[in-house]
Amino acid sequence: MLEYRDELAGVRRFAAQRARLAGLAPDRVADLVSAVSELAANTLSHATGLGTLSMWVTGGEVICQVEDTGQITDVLAGTARRDPVASGGGRGLWVVHQVCDLAQIRSGPMGTTIRVHMRLDC
Repeated sequence: MLEYRDELAGVRRFAAQRARLAGLAPDRVADLVSAVSELAANTLSHATGLGTLSMWVTGGEVICQVEDTGQITDVLAGTARRDPVASGGGRGLWVVHQVCDLAQIRSGPMGTTIRVHMRLDC
C-alpha cells in the first residue's frame, strides 16, 4: 500500500514496479500506470487529505485500488468520451475505462474507491 498527497512520480513508480513483478506484459504495465496516474491526479485535484493506492494479484489479474475523500456524483463518470477541445477536465476516468479490463467506481459522502483490473494473460 502507498499513501500519497502531492507527488505523482512515486505513485507511477510504485504501480509500475508492482505490475512488472506480477508479470504484466510491458505494454499493459504502461496502460496500468497511465490509469493509476489519472486516478491519483484526480485525488490531488478533487479530494482533501491523502490518497491510498493498493495493488494485489488474484485470479490471473492485477488489481489496483485507489481510495480518497473525494466524491463522484455522476453515476456515469468516465463512460462517455468528452469533446477533446471542451474546457475543463473529465477525461481521466474515460482513459481509465479505455485501458483497463474493468473499472469499478464506488463513491459516497465518505469518499471514493476505484478498483481497476488488468488480466495477466493478455
